[in-house]
Amino acid sequence: MNIHQPASRPADDQAATLQRPTQAEAEDAIRTLLRWAGDDPSREGLLDTPQRVAKAYREWFCGYEEDPVELLARSFEEVEGYDEMVVLRDIRLESMCEHHMCPIIGKAHVAYLPNGRVVGISKLARVVEAYGKRLQIQEKMTAQIANTLLDVLQPKGVAVVIEAVHQCMTTRGVHKTGVSMVTSRMLGAFRDDPSTRREFLSMIQGSRGSGEG
Repeated sequence: MNIHQPASRPADDQAATLQRPTQAEAEDAIRTLLRWAGDDPSREGLLDTPQRVAKAYREWFCGYEEDPVELLARSFEEVEGYDEMVVLRDIRLESMCEHHMCPIIGKAHVAYLPNGRVVGISKLARVVEAYGKRLQIQEKMTAQIANTLLDVLQPKGVAVVIEAVHQCMTTRGVHKTGVSMVTSRMLGAFRDDPSTRREFLSMIQGSRGSGEG
């Protein structure tokens, strides 16, 4: 077993410099939105809503509390020479669109070619969640996951495919349902070797389909 310890970095450099409002300030902001929507936050059904919404926001955006680099810090070298593809597919993805703060719901497929060491598979899912539980656009999130895996694990290649439904598109605006967005990032062998890329895509093909939503 090897403990790989890359230099730690804030989960989000810009967010790390921001002063987080208090719980009371967050609840007051939610009451303002309720009044703006046309309702009375003092009525019985909404009395506890500000507290509930603030608590939900803590859960939806818990990715800001996670450092994806640290999640991958512990790796293992006792792999008996295993150097074939490692694929974790159908990772449930829940994120939030940074433009309208509407849910992005779908799944991620992550693969890497080990270069002498591997990481626990739960860590791959946690990296997806760490970047997902933030205000995001899907293109950036896909790149962040792939780039972090490449930087920390230093494998021969990394591949990430995300398929998701954006509720900013299905519940407002053009109101188009049954539409999913697919993004991918191929690095190293997955970009340079067509056969490696095809093998990965064939592995995830059986689970392909529209994202959940």
